[in-house]
Amino acid sequence: MTQHAAHTALTALTALTEDVAKAVEDVAGVAYLRPGVAQLLRGAVAPAGRPAGVRITRGGDGADLWNVEVRIVALSHTRALDVARATRAAVEACLTSALPRDAKPARVSVTVTGLV
Repeated sequence: MTQHAAHTALTALTALTEDVAKAVEDVAGVAYLRPGVAQLLRGAVAPAGRPAGVRITRGGDGADLWNVEVRIVALSHTRALDVARATRAAVEACLTSALPRDAKPARVSVTVTGLV
């Protein structure tokens, strides 16, 4: 992969991550996206390059499966399970509109890390 192709792929992945983060933030009951430890440590040293709480990777072993991990903090007056399900649906809808029609389905995991 050339340097230009790698940069283009990284830019596309960053844009997709931002789109997923926006979709999650619009879900009723989500207080905010929860950054992981690496993002917290990186944020202390340099500005973050990706939205907190969203990690998107391609599956290994030659699989083209997308893996999307989302960490959220939910509002205390909501049921965490309902917010997690709504978040998953929002992420899947975002991916459906962003990825090509022939793309394999994504594996989406949502973790509610706390309530506020």
